[in-house]
Amino acid sequence: MTLLGMSSILSMPIKTLSVLVCLVVLLTACDLTSLNNPYVGENTAGSVLYSSFSERPKHLDPAVSYNSNEYTFIGQIYEPPLQYHYLKRPYELIPLTTTKMPTVVYRDKAGKPLPENAAIQDIAFTDYILDIKPSIQFQPHPALAKDNNGIYLYHHLSLKQLEDLSSIGDFKATGSRELTAEDYVYQIKRLANPKIQSPIAGVMQPYIVGFEDFAKQLSAAPQTDLKTISMQGVKALNRYQYQITINGKYPQFRFWLAMQFFAPMPWEADVFYAQPGLKAKNISLDWFPIGTGPYQLTENNPNRQMVLLKNPLFHGERYPDSGEAKDKALGLLHDAGKPLPFIDKVVYILEKETIPYWNKFLQGYYDASGIASDSFDQAIQFAGNGQAQLTPAMQAQGMRLQTEVQTSSFYMGFNMLDNVVGGDSERARKLRQAIAIAIDYEEYISIFTNGRGVAAQGLLPPGIYGNQEGQAGMNPYVYDWVNTAYQRKSLTVAKQLMTEAGYTNGIDPATGQSLILYFDSTSVSTEDRPMLNWYRKQFEKLGIKLVVRATDYNRFQQKMRDGNAQIFVWGWNADYPDPENFFFLLYGPNGKAKHGGENAGNYHNPQFDKLFEQMRNMDNGENRMQLIQQLQEQIRHDAPWVFGYHPKGFALFHGWYLNSKANLMANNKLKYLRIDSAARDAKRQAWNRPNFWPLLVGLVLLIILLVPAIIAYRRRASATLQITQHRQQDIPS
Repeated sequence: MTLLGMSSILSMPIKTLSVLVCLVVLLTACDLTSLNNPYVGENTAGSVLYSSFSERPKHLDPAVSYNSNEYTFIGQIYEPPLQYHYLKRPYELIPLTTTKMPTVVYRDKAGKPLPENAAIQDIAFTDYILDIKPSIQFQPHPALAKDNNGIYLYHHLSLKQLEDLSSIGDFKATGSRELTAEDYVYQIKRLANPKIQSPIAGVMQPYIVGFEDFAKQLSAAPQTDLKTISMQGVKALNRYQYQITINGKYPQFRFWLAMQFFAPMPWEADVFYAQPGLKAKNISLDWFPIGTGPYQLTENNPNRQMVLLKNPLFHGERYPDSGEAKDKALGLLHDAGKPLPFIDKVVYILEKETIPYWNKFLQGYYDASGIASDSFDQAIQFAGNGQAQLTPAMQAQGMRLQTEVQTSSFYMGFNMLDNVVGGDSERARKLRQAIAIAIDYEEYISIFTNGRGVAAQGLLPPGIYGNQEGQAGMNPYVYDWVNTAYQRKSLTVAKQLMTEAGYTNGIDPATGQSLILYFDSTSVSTEDRPMLNWYRKQFEKLGIKLVVRATDYNRFQQKMRDGNAQIFVWGWNADYPDPENFFFLLYGPNGKAKHGGENAGNYHNPQFDKLFEQMRNMDNGENRMQLIQQLQEQIRHDAPWVFGYHPKGFALFHGWYLNSKANLMANNKLKYLRIDSAARDAKRQAWNRPNFWPLLVGLVLLIILLVPAIIAYRRRASATLQITQHRQQDIPS
């Protein structure tokens, strides 16, 4: 055996390189973006939108659901009679399933019609008459399936049929029928049904005529078929027209008609889902809704994904052809007049962690994203004028940023039943005002929300009728107007108020020690400690010792119901864009401890209550605006809340995600969105193409490092062979 020649040794890595080069060429010639594609193997034909959810919606029954994560789904499936115009601001109600806006008729105690300008005190009843469009069909559903004789196929399931069922998809037949006025009437009856426990039953009871009596009748006979009994204030006038009669005048009722609570429900759905055995298999209205909207829920797998498909029987609607002046320049009217919806399928993937979601979004596998604190600096930078803008990296990917101050308020509340911080004494009021100055919510927004919020000047957030901008909207008890901007009053002012309240330098005269106040909170994790320490420091500015009483949410709610909390933090999201929906949070008869209402701080001021009662049922106009400002002044003066901040929503969209406009009132925005699938596919391939050159370089370096070892090994092997041969030759035969 001869030694391995040098040329042979050098030829080995060249051959190896040739093979590797060929392999890389072959690999790079293929579409390998599927290596990290989470949707490989799924049907992606048509226009598909990809989003996520972090926890399973608990209720998809429109009579029960009252949660934003549930509205993400049912807002696309159910159709109340009215909706909000997608583009116009201020928010404007328009017909959805009705042919026109409701006809409103005022009547006196004798039932006689009154003119439109009738005085509120003369109006005993208000009729809302709604005309729905003909030929609207419910989505295909087993509850509506019939045989050739018109008999419902699945309203009397046998034990054998039940045994063979595991999902609603196991029903072989589906059916549909036309939407009628009776379906809307039936749903309102469901709201009053004690068995269903609708969260708005208590709100509607004093308004809808006969609502309370109907509920009592059902309580006495819980097995009664809702179709067979009538509610005094709700009736179908004909196949396509129904009437709702409410007590007195309540203009805000029109906003409720744009909420899912008033979406239609076919009686067949209740009969179908009430069958024994279905609920145990998660076949219920809370899992599989039935509506007339543009989408239907075809997959509800809370451990993996939820899927909406375009409703094949959707009655049709067109993209709006008008909006705000800026909308055309922003491209929001490009699809004006085109049929809706644009998207064929929506896939919601279970994502419990924000970082994996964010990474997939950057790779193009999600179409839109919020911005978590961990990713904020990567996505957002602030310009010299304080305006948020995308970082260069986000701009390079063609991202779009959308920001909007939410119609929400987060506040620190005082329990007005408390002996120290509550009551209407000058001492307590000045103590509350001093605290309101000391708690620097501008700093809070900067530290804990990445600047995503605006400090509140009163009860009403921007976008709600009655909110004022500039100096006219300033809280003069906490701020000064300096150089055309709000400036928080100095601590000197706050400490002077403390002295006037009898707490000089924060000393409680009753004990001679620092005043001790108690902050009841549900913040119990280690992640909440920085925020709680921040609150302590705010009170320390005044010499007050703040003691945090942390507890779980159930215990916290019980303390609030009992009126045992002293200071707390809470928030409110607008149900509809009207000041009544915020001022009622401080209305005396809504006190939580005494009446179980939403007035969490139990504030009660007869003057405020009187003004509220005048304002709440008025139509918008100069007189109502004046009352709103009087209400704002009253609560700024009394300071039952430290007006915290209104959060500012930040959302990122890829360039292919079109027609997106923040609409804080609408729940049915999905139908307006459009996805440029071709652009998305191109970007995904560009952003996710595997790069094999680093691997190739690494392999070449590895081979180069191995060559000396190979040479040395060959030499040792050859030398060993020669020695062996010599020894064999020396052995005599």
